[in-house]
This record gives sequence, structure tokens and C-alpha cells, in this order.
Amino acid sequence: MDSYLYKEEILDHYKNPQNFGVLATYHVSSKQLNPLCGDEIEMFIRFEKNSAGGASSPPQGRKIHTITFVGHGCAISIAATSMLTEFVRDKKKTELTKFSQENMLDLLGIDLSETRRKCALLGWAVLQDCLR
Repeated sequence: MDSYLYKEEILDHYKNPQNFGVLATYHVSSKQLNPLCGDEIEMFIRFEKNSAGGASSPPQGRKIHTITFVGHGCAISIAATSMLTEFVRDKKKTELTKFSQENMLDLLGIDLSETRRKCALLGWAVLQDCLR
């Protein structure tokens, strides 16, 4: 995809964020703030039930069933988190703990200044906190 199409996708995710909202029931959540710009993201994750009908503490091998987020911030932080929630659905917890900052930046597909990288990585940091 060329740079223009990536920018259009980012604008679309900012204007119409996917998976935006609070889950009524969830296994884990985390909230973080970027103190440099005031962006704030809170994420909620519900894992799939295991074969025994579910456990109170999700095992490493379970997949993300539902993931949502709420927050406010710049176009990059909201769009990146929206794109991230689309990407991680149905992936295993063990798989996602290996998802790096560089993987997240590759998902966005655009070059960013160091300041904007912090915005783009806020949702990733919240996800990593949820997976601990």
C-alpha cells in the first residue's frame, strides 16, 4: 500500500474507531496516559472460554475473544489503538506477548517522528500491560 492509502486508513480509524467502548464483563483491563500530550487509552479484554468452561485467570494459551478500548487523544493514538484491536482479536496471549513495538509501527505503515511514535505506541503499551 502506498503512503496515501495508509494515511487514509489512519484517518478512517480515527474518525470511526473499531472496538470502541467499555466491555460489561472482562478478564483484564489497563489504562495509561501519555503525559507529554495528554493522550489516554483504557483497554478491556475478555478471553475465550477454555474447554472446561472458563477460568477466573486466563491461561497463556487462550485467545482474545473480545477487546475494546476507550480514550481520547490525537489521530495517531486513537487510530493505532483501533487498528491494534482489530489485529489482535482471536490471537493467543502467548503470541501477543511477542508482538513488539516495531511490529506495532509496521502495522501503522507510516513514518513517524519520535514524538508521534509515543502516540502510536500508547495502545501497544496498554495491551502489553493487560497481557502481564
